[in-house]
Amino acid sequence: MLRGIMMDQQLLVSSLIVHAARAHGDTEIVSRTVEGGMHRYTYADAELRSRRLAQALAKLGVGEGERVGTLAWNGYRHFEIYYAVSGSGAVVHTVNPRLFPEQIAWIINHADDQYVFFDLTFAALVEGLAAHCKGVKGWVAMTDRAHMPSIKVPNLLCYEELIEPHKGDYAWPELDEWSAAGLCYTSGTTGNPKGVLYSHRSTVLHAYNASLPDSLNCSAATTILPVVPMFHVNAWGIPYLAPMNGAKLVFPGAGLDGKSLHELFEGEKVTTTAGVPTVWLGLLNYLRDNKLKLSTLKTAIVGGSACPPSMIADFEKEHGVDCVHAWGMTEMSPLGTLARIKGKHLASTHDERFALRCKTGRIIYGVDMKIVDGEGRELPHDGKAFGDLLVRGYCVTAGYFRGEGGNVLEKDEHGRNWFRTGDVATIDPDGYMQITDRSKDVIKSGGEWISSIDLENIAVSHPAVAEAAVIGIAHPKWDERPLLIVVKKPDATLTREELLKFYEGKIAKWWMPDDVAFVDQLPHTATGKLLKTKLRTDFKGHKLPTA
Repeated sequence: MLRGIMMDQQLLVSSLIVHAARAHGDTEIVSRTVEGGMHRYTYADAELRSRRLAQALAKLGVGEGERVGTLAWNGYRHFEIYYAVSGSGAVVHTVNPRLFPEQIAWIINHADDQYVFFDLTFAALVEGLAAHCKGVKGWVAMTDRAHMPSIKVPNLLCYEELIEPHKGDYAWPELDEWSAAGLCYTSGTTGNPKGVLYSHRSTVLHAYNASLPDSLNCSAATTILPVVPMFHVNAWGIPYLAPMNGAKLVFPGAGLDGKSLHELFEGEKVTTTAGVPTVWLGLLNYLRDNKLKLSTLKTAIVGGSACPPSMIADFEKEHGVDCVHAWGMTEMSPLGTLARIKGKHLASTHDERFALRCKTGRIIYGVDMKIVDGEGRELPHDGKAFGDLLVRGYCVTAGYFRGEGGNVLEKDEHGRNWFRTGDVATIDPDGYMQITDRSKDVIKSGGEWISSIDLENIAVSHPAVAEAAVIGIAHPKWDERPLLIVVKKPDATLTREELLKFYEGKIAKWWMPDDVAFVDQLPHTATGKLLKTKLRTDFKGHKLPTA
């Protein structure tokens, strides 16, 4: 082998904030704080404070590879923790505070977090957790002395007092790029969550991939507001890709309602944002009800769960915003596909382009995918065949933290490893993938598969429907038949017959839901996904009229 003679430089998380401070030192980071009011500073300020926190962690005795947990919203202190912890060689572990307290305690203990940083919003939660997390050496309130909470927690520390003695004359260590940098747990709906351990290498490469024009299209001219929480797969990589590109960062804190987001979008001239469909539904309703517009926003990335086509249309028609459907997984760092248009489609009709934008998207560089049948045979990318979706890439996990979950990889005939996603999908000749269901959610009727996602998207496009879910109900003849569960918009009137008639001409007749159930609300996971396991339990005894 003839080796190249390029410099051997490790891909490290710390390099991102160092680059931002040097090349974009005066670019702003704006945060709506939990204490109240707005906080503004620059990448240069953030890098210095991150080094001061790294010194504080060293004084506390946090060693390389040890985990440091967070229970926090998107804000400047959380951003500093990302870099101080990973940059110093420890592992930042973002914990989802929306989980049940018992699950949070289990996750903190399983990760063996040495210290846990928390926003004031979660002070009462921490007070209840402390007794069940004996391995945690200290709990750090992310505030100053004037706002310290009055809670009974052993070794309660103040963030600003913790970093105050340190000057920041700290040299980021030259770590091995394969060493662990971050830890996130899956939001599984059954059993305990499983940990995915990201390396410095995978984190930096994912930031590259997510920055590309057909990904989040981030540059030094971008102002980006991550609505997706930093405790949800590292806010889809935005805290890493923004400093890599020198983009202005706007952190919303806990204010994720339509009014709060609109104020930030307009006040800070946000151009790009990212979040889950439930948040965008709230924003669009707020804008519609108050006859407001989005004057600077150009792109809204929608992921976490299926994006209804009606949402893509509303963003475009009402606000001139390109709503981009994205898909990924905690196990993929997380971005896998985005529904961006190719050059060959620019001459297509609006309806043809819209149909492509409603798909789950094309893979980004560094991700490969295929679909297989029940025997593991690869299926054609013809847009018709659908099967189990498998992925591989240098930002895809090869297993779970502490070896749990067993071997999650499958080898192909060439000996290459693939990760089974649990999704059922089609892939068309142009590479556009469409998730038709989770493998556990697909409805099997008379030996044929019915996509619950397609049925849900049609229901949500009805003007009287706010949200919809479809599950399979046992049927004596067909094995399973679809039940449509619907939340109506406030003050809307809609009957079962009217909604079923709305499906006519849009689907094959045998796909038609057998019944409709109207409910006040649908259950969701802590990351905003529909909790269909609970729906299947709640409607287990539902009697279909066709049965």
